[in-house]
Amino acid sequence: MHPEIHAYNDKLEAKQKVVCDFLAEEIDRELTEAESKVWHAHPVWFLDGNPIVGYSKQKPGIRLMFWSGADFEEAGLDVVGKKFKDASIFYNERSDIDQADLQRWLKKSREIQWDYKNLAKRKGRLERIE
Repeated sequence: MHPEIHAYNDKLEAKQKVVCDFLAEEIDRELTEAESKVWHAHPVWFLDGNPIVGYSKQKPGIRLMFWSGADFEEAGLDVVGKKFKDASIFYNERSDIDQADLQRWLKKSREIQWDYKNLAKRKGRLERIE
């Protein structure tokens, strides 16, 4: 686990830390080629500089967000934004996490990507990475 992410998780309440430690370990295990760091104050994983998945502490719980998750066509993920392609799920306990779902979503996060890294250069227009 990246030291910054480890430090982020260590600041959380015990239940939240367990959830985040598990998520970080699973993401690291599946996305071995990804770069991870704390970005905009939250743990995020990148493939070729493109944000793929991350999590953050919010009022409803730990929000696991997939930047291109709206196109995963997964009932378990809620599409939040209309302008962007993100989708999320909230966890409050480690037992809330369905490991099979998480593994499937992580695989899809590698296969289905929108190009967020060049969003500013394209003046806010998203393009699918093929």
